[in-house]
Amino acid sequence: MTAVRRALRRFAIGLVVLALAGCGDGNERRYQGWVEADLIFVGPDESGRLETLNVREGYTLAAGAPVFALDSDLQKADLKAAQATEAEARARLSRLENAQQRNEEIAVLKAQERRAEAMLALSTSELERQKALAAKGIAAQAQLDAATANFNRDRAALDEIRRQIVVAQLSAREEDIAAARQALAAAEARRAAAETRLARRRVASPASGVVQQVYFRVGEMVPAGKPVFALLPPENVKIRFFVPQAALPQMAIGGRVRVRCDGCADEIAARINFIAGSAEFTPPVIYSREERDKLVFLVEAVPEHPERLRVGQPVDVVPGGAERAER
Repeated sequence: MTAVRRALRRFAIGLVVLALAGCGDGNERRYQGWVEADLIFVGPDESGRLETLNVREGYTLAAGAPVFALDSDLQKADLKAAQATEAEARARLSRLENAQQRNEEIAVLKAQERRAEAMLALSTSELERQKALAAKGIAAQAQLDAATANFNRDRAALDEIRRQIVVAQLSAREEDIAAARQALAAAEARRAAAETRLARRRVASPASGVVQQVYFRVGEMVPAGKPVFALLPPENVKIRFFVPQAALPQMAIGGRVRVRCDGCADEIAARINFIAGSAEFTPPVIYSREERDKLVFLVEAVPEHPERLRVGQPVDVVPGGAERAER
């Protein structure tokens, strides 16, 4: 395509230079040009073997239509691994946010608490009795000391059990929970990336247009970044032609031109959307009058009926006269 464009460019420049101000019937100016287009090359993000292909040369596609699919076994396996990692990270976070011990373990501690309370009640009663006996001079001091020690022991045991219950009902430290949340976010991102990679194994048409060429067939290995087919949207068709520098002031962005081609029943209206900022053909040296007449400038125009033109087709461009062009 590039070689054809260069050949058409040289051919058009040569015709314009020979014609200078153009040629035509009577005083009508006419410039030689050709049809060109910006193709969209549709291919996969990653390499893979082509499994299905729903297009052929000449097919007309709508935007979003499924066009081809690559093998996806590796991407499916990556997605399952990412989902498993996410589930593990979510479970770890849930455990850190909840109590450190299970309900059954906390129930055991509560039973120990009740036993410690009963022991403390018994030692408290015994201490009160020994105090009363010691006040009457009946009990020995050793018995009072033993009752006091038993009371202190049982009270400390009860306090220990209650603290164990509080610790068992606590969640993990805030920094541990924050780290677990970050790990879960990373796992979710990997899962989303795996889902995207899997979804992109099935490619849809990025725009409406006509398939110009298919480069791979079912069963072939498609490298990453290589196009499977070339698509031509109608709005990407354009007319390119050259005008001599003397006629350049008559050209303006948004100006109308008329396009004629062999076999076309009517003229096709087009609107100028580009005018080159530099001249071609003559080297940029000190120009004589004769050399200035050879300067030409590239102009592009967008046709109103691109479906009636074909890429590479030679055309004649007549400036102005929008009222005479087909609407």
